[in-house]
Amino acid sequence: MLTTAVDAHVTHILQLNPTYSPLDRVYLTNRVRALCGDASASVPAAADPLTNLDRLVAAAVSAGVIAETHSAQEILGAALMALATPAPSAINAEFWGRYQDSPSAATDYFYALCRANNQVQTRAIAKNIAFTAPSDYGDLEITINLSKPEKDPKDIAAAAKQSAAGYPACALCLENEGYAGRADWAARANHRIVRLSLGGRTWGLQYSPYAYFTEHAIFLDSQHTPMHINAQTFSNLLDLVTLFPHYFVGSNADLPIVGGSMLAHEHYQGGRHTFAMAKAPIATPITLPGYPQVEAGIVKWPMSVIRLTSTNRTALAAAATHILTAWQGYSDPALQIRAVTAGTPHHTITPIARRVDQAYQLDLVLRDNQTSAEYPDGIFHPHPAVQHIKKENIGLIEVMGLAVLPARLKTELAEVEKFLLGQPNAMAPMHRPWAEQLVATQTWTPATAHRQLQQAVGNVFATVLENAGVFKRDAAGQAGFQRFVHTL
Repeated sequence: MLTTAVDAHVTHILQLNPTYSPLDRVYLTNRVRALCGDASASVPAAADPLTNLDRLVAAAVSAGVIAETHSAQEILGAALMALATPAPSAINAEFWGRYQDSPSAATDYFYALCRANNQVQTRAIAKNIAFTAPSDYGDLEITINLSKPEKDPKDIAAAAKQSAAGYPACALCLENEGYAGRADWAARANHRIVRLSLGGRTWGLQYSPYAYFTEHAIFLDSQHTPMHINAQTFSNLLDLVTLFPHYFVGSNADLPIVGGSMLAHEHYQGGRHTFAMAKAPIATPITLPGYPQVEAGIVKWPMSVIRLTSTNRTALAAAATHILTAWQGYSDPALQIRAVTAGTPHHTITPIARRVDQAYQLDLVLRDNQTSAEYPDGIFHPHPAVQHIKKENIGLIEVMGLAVLPARLKTELAEVEKFLLGQPNAMAPMHRPWAEQLVATQTWTPATAHRQLQQAVGNVFATVLENAGVFKRDAAGQAGFQRFVHTL
């Protein structure tokens, strides 16, 4: 029976990492004690490996082996789990060996390992608040993001005294694999990346530490190059859903405001999840002259989406490139749609690829990143009336129907709920116009208020997506959409 945390962690290492055998137990025991301090040898074991990890880290803090900062504890935790994680070469060999059985067998193996070695932060992810909200466009998904820890003030102070390392160049670079971490950089000693070939270049597959959906995968270029959307993008996305037909794969747009938060490094996101947008039907079929093998249509969705479906990947990629090129040069001033102003391009696409039985499907979301005096944050961006809920960029995940909302809403919405029930509250002033409208239009009781408020948040998110749509869902907007389609 294992009685100490050190013994339990060594057993966890032996279970996860086939590099080691029982003959290595003494060696591993000494490596763990070296990291945590000899006092860790008296810490009792916990049944759960992650709780046991916490005990070892706490013992190191108590003994003064590491500082009592979030970054120091994160670095030690990752180093302990790095012992339980095979080397990249071993993981890649195992992954592609299992791939011969099936693509899902390979990803099942890698995802399970990333959860077991705490690279995917399962406990942090579990803190997120998640619910669904029916809408005219299907069931929208709402997540209040509580998983990423707040920065420790001591870490902030320490980081301020450090000179910029420049290594790794960004959080998505391959050079993060095995990186110890520092006060201003996440610990990645237990981080592993599967290598693959894409468009004649080396790319990597990893899982997001703070996932928003099942098997939230990130595909990243081995080179630190900026995001871009072009013909190669569509080819790459279709290659990836050929390699991993059980995953969707999409890309953030490549322009500020309408792009994601990481424009400096070319990457895509994917996973084993079906979003509301994928379930949305075609509202208006369209014909693309010159592409008879491609079915096309406008999707019933708050943003402006053209869906292409074909069993012919080459024709599908060519049709998508044709639409991208047309959109990059298209303007409709009557709808405030302008491709270029003062030499600055504004139009791009957020593309999403998936498999539908034997066919391939691309959803092309038209984006415009203009600003104006009325809408300085973006004309096709969450407008001021909804920014009390969401003011951040509408990236790939939101585009598909999953709202990633700021952590502040956990406490703010609790106060809004008190207001709706006529209870004493400290509701933020920015929520008052919305809350007063909710009081005026609905009946609120303790039994129903929480779910009603969740639905109201979902309604705001639907409006957020409508704000981001370049062709609105009204008659004028849809007529404008048809004008663009006719140029194709």
